[in-house]
Amino acid sequence: MGTQSAAPFTYEPVGATRDDLTYCPPGFHPLHVRTRLGEGQKLFERAAEAVLTWEMHRALGVGIDTTADRAAPGVDVTVTLAALIKAPCRIIWTAEEPRRAGWAYGTLEGHPECGEEAFLVDRTGDGTVWLTIAAFSRAAKWYTRAGGPAARGLQHAYARRCGAVLRRLCAEFDEA
Repeated sequence: MGTQSAAPFTYEPVGATRDDLTYCPPGFHPLHVRTRLGEGQKLFERAAEAVLTWEMHRALGVGIDTTADRAAPGVDVTVTLAALIKAPCRIIWTAEEPRRAGWAYGTLEGHPECGEEAFLVDRTGDGTVWLTIAAFSRAAKWYTRAGGPAARGLQHAYARRCGAVLRRLCAEFDEA
C-alpha cells in the first residue's frame, strides 16, 4: 500500500469521536450502532484483539490494506468494497484500556464519504461486552450523493454486520 500519510483529512473536527461517540457536526449524518457480544473478561480481550488487528473487518469479507498490523494513530487504512470502491482513511486515535479498546479513522481524499468512524469494544460494570460503531459522515462522491438514504442504510447494515461477525468470532469466549 502506498503511504497516504501526507494526505489531509477531508473533514473537521478530526478526533471528535474520541470523547463523544454521539457527536455529529452540522451537515453530517450520525450513525450509532451498539451490539451486545456476550459476557466476560476473556470475551472482551478476544473482541478487542479482533478489532485492533483488523480481524473483524477481514472476516466481513471487505478488503483491508494497512500500513501496520495493528491500529495505531497515523496508520493508513484502505477499505475496499466489492473490489470496486476504495475508501482511504487514517487512524486518528486508539484506546487500549482495561474496559475499553478500539480506534477511529478519518476519511482521506478518494473516500466515498467524508467523516469519522469509531469501532469500540467496551465491558460494562456487570461484565457485558459491547461493540459500538459510531460515525458522522456525509457524501463525498457523486454516487454516494445519488444514493442518499440508501447509502446511509448500507452504512447502518455494515455496522450491524460488524457486530454479528464479531459476536461469531468471540462466541467460544462468552461466559453467559
